[in-house]
Amino acid sequence: MTALERRSVTSLALLYSFRMLGLFMVLPLLALYAADLPGATPSLIGLALGVYGLTQAMLQIPFGWLSDRIGRKPVIVAGLVLFALGSVVAGMADTAAGIIFGRALQGAGAIAGTVMALAADLTREEQRTKAMALIGVSIGLSFAVAFVLGPFVAGQWGLSAVFFLTGVLAVVGIAIVLLGVPSPIANASGSSSTASGVSSLVRSFLDPSLARLNFGVFVLHLVLMSCFLIVPQLLEGVAGIPRELHWQIYLPALLLSVVGMLPLLRVAERGGRPQQMFVLGISVVLVAMLVLCFASSAMALYFGLWAFFVGFNYLEATLPSLVSKTVAGGDKGAALGMYSTCQFFGAFCGGAGGGWLVQYTGVTTTFLVSASLIAIWLRVASRMSDSDMRGRAESSQA
Repeated sequence: MTALERRSVTSLALLYSFRMLGLFMVLPLLALYAADLPGATPSLIGLALGVYGLTQAMLQIPFGWLSDRIGRKPVIVAGLVLFALGSVVAGMADTAAGIIFGRALQGAGAIAGTVMALAADLTREEQRTKAMALIGVSIGLSFAVAFVLGPFVAGQWGLSAVFFLTGVLAVVGIAIVLLGVPSPIANASGSSSTASGVSSLVRSFLDPSLARLNFGVFVLHLVLMSCFLIVPQLLEGVAGIPRELHWQIYLPALLLSVVGMLPLLRVAERGGRPQQMFVLGISVVLVAMLVLCFASSAMALYFGLWAFFVGFNYLEATLPSLVSKTVAGGDKGAALGMYSTCQFFGAFCGGAGGGWLVQYTGVTTTFLVSASLIAIWLRVASRMSDSDMRGRAESSQA
């Protein structure tokens, strides 16, 4: 990468990771802290957790379309302003309905696809996959930081402080966009017609390889949300860990998950077995769901949590790179917008659907439904070839 490309990707990765903290930081918190609010039920708590993903999913493609016409950076700044406002609303809320509204407003700043498109604008074709992979890694790092920082901040100052902190991060993100991210010389997609944009979306939706990846990220984030409606309660009930000390469990589990991830990454990239490692990563998440479902001791719970972090972080870092490798050059923006839409819609379904399942069917059923969806994804991924995993560009050069 050139110096300009390194600066661009580093700034955008940092921006994206700050953005994802808004999704991840409340995951280990809402099921515990929101339960103390007047009128809170598991269904409402799940909706509060997942509604962020709904507004994100609804607005990813419209925001991406708008960024093609007025520029990436104005849209990103506007999205961060909405996110900051939603953080303040949620931080000031004293009812479940108030938190739901604040989370919906947070999600309305749907800029994930636009950030990816700006990364594509600022990097050369041969460096684009690396850029997407680095952004994918930043998502994994934000996940790790959020699961430690969120419980610590909430334990010291309460749930409202977590929301206010995410608002501060949004303001920092605006500064990164204005001061740290270069402006693209020309927006290559800006001259495309509305018809060609719709055509790109249709191609991205119908492409079998992209459809498998989009289904995968949908399931991954659905399971993430539904899982962490339950895990914080298990840490209190099964392991006997007070909520203000949960970060002391998440921190070693996340650090040790790196030990599990590195062999997967090494064998996938250097060993030339990306498809096998991808399938193995999904299998690890499936095992984690089953262990968590039937965990009756603290050690079983810790093992299930560690296994989940291994699989989730590996898949979360790998999927954006696979999308970038798979899609044809002119359709990258549409494909990444569709990918982000599926990611956040999965988060909504996991939060809202998981909350409903917990309230009306119980914890065991919720875990088993998640495990069943992972098993379906595992079946879909097992049909992918190594050439699918390496991408069309690399396969054509081979």
